[in-house]
Amino acid sequence: MFSTTSEYVWQNIAPRPRDAHKGTFGSVLAVAGSASYRGAAVLAVEGALRTGAGIVTLASVEPVLAAVAARLPECCLCPCAPGAESGISPENLDRIRRQKATVLLVGPGLGYTAQSAARAAETRALVEGLLPSFSGSAVLDADGLNAAADLLQAGKLVHPQGELILTPHPGEMARLTALSAAEINADREGAALHFAKAWNAVVVLKGAHTVIASPEGRCAVNPTGNPGLSRGGSGDVLSGMTSALLACGLPAFEAAVCAVWLHGAAADRAAALHGEAGMLPHDLFDALGALFAENGR
Repeated sequence: MFSTTSEYVWQNIAPRPRDAHKGTFGSVLAVAGSASYRGAAVLAVEGALRTGAGIVTLASVEPVLAAVAARLPECCLCPCAPGAESGISPENLDRIRRQKATVLLVGPGLGYTAQSAARAAETRALVEGLLPSFSGSAVLDADGLNAAADLLQAGKLVHPQGELILTPHPGEMARLTALSAAEINADREGAALHFAKAWNAVVVLKGAHTVIASPEGRCAVNPTGNPGLSRGGSGDVLSGMTSALLACGLPAFEAAVCAVWLHGAAADRAAALHGEAGMLPHDLFDALGALFAENGR
């Protein structure tokens, strides 16, 4: 186990080659958002774009696409027909599968049982239908994790052909494991390591001093960040950042460790400017840009 350092991060995130093009830095396909959770998709997509992905495509329903297009004209769009609770219908699976990408991000704002049982069933169908056929690596976050929890109970946890990263907070980890959040927090490193091996996935167990564990037994504890991240939307930013570093070519464990450190370091700068109570998840982006600029990235 080690504590992530800035040296570790900048050793893994290399300066961009002078002859680079957009294909050099991969492509992220985000399957995210619903009428109730448009901001989650916006934050995840901007997290991916601001962390260096060459191309980012959002597959979502029209109200979400409109919100993203108004803020981020750099994002490509894959319009999807709506299903239950104006979320993404599984009837769009073939259309989504046709999108070219090296990394798949599934989950932010998709909606689950808080909306309806029908919404939960459709989100499960999206996760179960997209991951096994995806040739690259994938990140599961938010409602993607809720779907994974139900699939695990049925013995159906699905993987892409590449690496898989799961990004649960303790409540989501409790649903994934059938342990209580208190049991998980009593041994965060042990829990992350155990289930990373059991699921053959990198586990990012979020919270104060986020733990990142690999199936091979590597474990990092993150020293950056502050309670200003304790609000909705912070995790969506992190999922996009993690996806981008995967797309740029980092292996899953290194991508997760570096994304978590950068996310926390940007939050520390945002808190210095806005205060922990006043900072918002979208304040991370300016701070993130300053970190990249100061380190020649």
